[in-house]
Amino acid sequence: MDLLWDSADAQTANDLRDKLAQAHGNDGKELAVTTVLTVLARLEKKQLVTRERDTRPHRYRAVTSREEHTVELMNEAMGNVMDREAVLARFIGGISPDELASLRRILDDGANA
Repeated sequence: MDLLWDSADAQTANDLRDKLAQAHGNDGKELAVTTVLTVLARLEKKQLVTRERDTRPHRYRAVTSREEHTVELMNEAMGNVMDREAVLARFIGGISPDELASLRRILDDGANA
C-alpha cells in the first residue's frame, strides 16, 4: 500500500514489483508478478485499491489516502470499545509533547470553526 500511497499515478503490477525489488534489494529472490497481482486482487476485494481496466496492463491506485485509511482504522477500533474516554486518555498519554501541541492546535482550530 505504501507504494501506491506514495505514487501520484496509478501503477501496474510490474511497476510495483520493480519498486519492491529496488526498495528491498534484490537478494537473489525474484518476486513474481503473479504474487503482486494476487496481493492487488485481495486489496481490491477489500476495497483498498481500485483497478483501471481500460488499459493493458491494468493499473492500480489506492482508494483513499494513507491518512484517510488510518482514520478509518482508528474509528473502527474506537467503535468497538466501551470506554472511549479511557482509550483516548491512554492514547494521548503515549504521544510526544510535539504531537500533543499539534493536537491542542487542531482542537482549538476545530472549536473556533
